[in-house]
Amino acid sequence: MSTMLDQKTIETIQSTVPVLKEHGEAITSHFYKRLFEDHPELKNIFNQTHQKAGEQPRALANTVYAAALHIDQLEAILPKVKQIAEKHRSLNVLPEHYPVVGEYLLNAIREVLGEAATDDIVDAWGKAYGVIADVFISVEKSMYEEVSNQRGGWTGYREFKVVRKEEESTEIISFYLQPVDGGEIPHFKPGQYVTVKAQIEGEPHDHLRQYSLSCAPGESHFRISVKRDGIVSSWLHQSVESGDVLPISAPAGDFYLEENVERPVVFLSGGVGLTPLLSMWNTLKKQRNRNAHFIHAARNGDVHALRDEMNADIEGLKTHYIYEKPTETDQASHHYDKAGFVDLEWLKHQVPKKADFYFCGPEGFMRAVVLALREWQIPEERIHYEFFGTQGQL
Repeated sequence: MSTMLDQKTIETIQSTVPVLKEHGEAITSHFYKRLFEDHPELKNIFNQTHQKAGEQPRALANTVYAAALHIDQLEAILPKVKQIAEKHRSLNVLPEHYPVVGEYLLNAIREVLGEAATDDIVDAWGKAYGVIADVFISVEKSMYEEVSNQRGGWTGYREFKVVRKEEESTEIISFYLQPVDGGEIPHFKPGQYVTVKAQIEGEPHDHLRQYSLSCAPGESHFRISVKRDGIVSSWLHQSVESGDVLPISAPAGDFYLEENVERPVVFLSGGVGLTPLLSMWNTLKKQRNRNAHFIHAARNGDVHALRDEMNADIEGLKTHYIYEKPTETDQASHHYDKAGFVDLEWLKHQVPKKADFYFCGPEGFMRAVVLALREWQIPEERIHYEFFGTQGQL
């Protein structure tokens, strides 16, 4: 990728790295503000909750900074490009969106940096953005073609009927979804997600949310298991019932179970982070060809969703439950393995070191897990995780 940029452009971009480190978030916040003022229709694509919380500007600032830092070897950010492209494909981001984003990003650089944004700097970033945008467009084109050509696949949004709504805990409800057109649904990789387009009465724009598929591939339905904690999840819990129809994008995501591996696998989930891991777990239960441990951390048994489905009376598969604050009922039933939190010493006694580790949950839980695994000297290539919300790095 970087070979498409001349040396002067590369050097100019590299000179902006310190400025982006200091002012990157101010630039991206200004960018989104101006973009939405002039193009309010784009609020139908961008998550406004993440905008208000500052997560999206922060994530974009980190991406721009990484691009500047590696401008002479953009191949280094290809994994991040593919991760973001998966999200773009699920949101139906199209090639015509990129010139608009580029225009407003360059304007934000000019307006935030003022005189420091010389013509050379703005021109260099214009060239760099063009190269990076072309890479995204190319990668996403392949993704759209792949999902469109897949048996049962589609692009855009397809209407799915809620055929079943089931309360899984005091916080989580599952929705079973089948296509209104009666057609097939595609095979997906266990761990992937779908995007739900929520068209909520009284809201000025659509809300798009990604929810992991909590079922294994090969069923006649999709299933999402949703924790009530925001505008869309509250709407799903309170207003969406069996028989209602939801527009859904085809499954996407780069966090999924590598199935052609013989090593044991360890799943670690916290709270609703169990959903992508449960899809992987259910896949292994069907295949019965790999030893696995599923460690789930919850506040207590009342909020522990889908417990019966986690339980596996299958040789080679073992569950472990950790409750932070067990209730009296939990204590009486002994339905958990440990009170408190996941820690390295306990982990060492429960699971094999030579395993692949997949984990998902609240940020604090995930940071604790990744620190423990690195302290245990688990190789990075055997550490896999998923952030809910904007993309992050541990």
